[in-house]
Amino acid sequence: MTRHARSGNTAADDFRGAVRVPGIIAAFWIVKGLSTALGEGASDYLVQAMAPPLAVVLGFAAFLIALAVQFRQARYWAWTYWCAVAMVGIFGTMAADVMHVALGVPYTLSSLLYTLLLLAVFWLWRRTEGTLSMHSIDSPRREAFYWATVVATFAMGTALGDFTAFTLHLGYFASAFVFAVLILVPAVGYRWLHWNPVFCFWAAYVITRPLGASIADGLGKPRSVGGLGLGDGPVTLALLALIVLLVARLAMTKADVQPVREREPAAVRVRRAAGVSHPEHTE
Repeated sequence: MTRHARSGNTAADDFRGAVRVPGIIAAFWIVKGLSTALGEGASDYLVQAMAPPLAVVLGFAAFLIALAVQFRQARYWAWTYWCAVAMVGIFGTMAADVMHVALGVPYTLSSLLYTLLLLAVFWLWRRTEGTLSMHSIDSPRREAFYWATVVATFAMGTALGDFTAFTLHLGYFASAFVFAVLILVPAVGYRWLHWNPVFCFWAAYVITRPLGASIADGLGKPRSVGGLGLGDGPVTLALLALIVLLVARLAMTKADVQPVREREPAAVRVRRAAGVSHPEHTE
């Protein structure tokens, strides 16, 4: 293996069809769950440690920088990818909280609005690229759709977690239990009922957000509001340490790097986007 192939950032990998996101292994779901909790804890800590408008501006700037660095990679690299996910988690949480706190939008309505936004992104992505598969994120445009989806899932998940905790008065840990049960549905459907793997992936991906956020809130928030009172700062630091350790492991082993595959010809992608199948190019 050459030095450039190991670094994972060569231009050649781009046109050869190098996938720009990780493969779906157990470590993916562990780090994803931790990153959702990190986003919740870090966002809540920052808006208390400094002026909320400044925290939002800094969160947005960090979000843009992380995505810019990620898009410079021609293929998946663990550090840049998970840094981008973490920044999306923090800013997505802030965006959902701003809608409720600053604009006064009820959690019920914000959950509905973000759900519609997510469905719109899915529809446009499917219509444009012909697939929502994680194994097809092999071009900047497909990656742009992917990150737009990730942002929408984080914002929607934050609103859903707050909806169950506050609007439905379930509290943090009861909400976490509800979402833990819900996430078993796509897991069981995929493993034993042979449901569509793309649907199962995105369903589980969405549910990890309110699940992680509810757990982070339950650990960090004061006992007076149903939490354990550990503090948002300490919880955030503990989650960050776990994420760094796991991502370092992934970066060394490359266990989640998807194999390079040949890109579809442009004509085939156009036919697929138009809904015309081709016997030699199927997902």
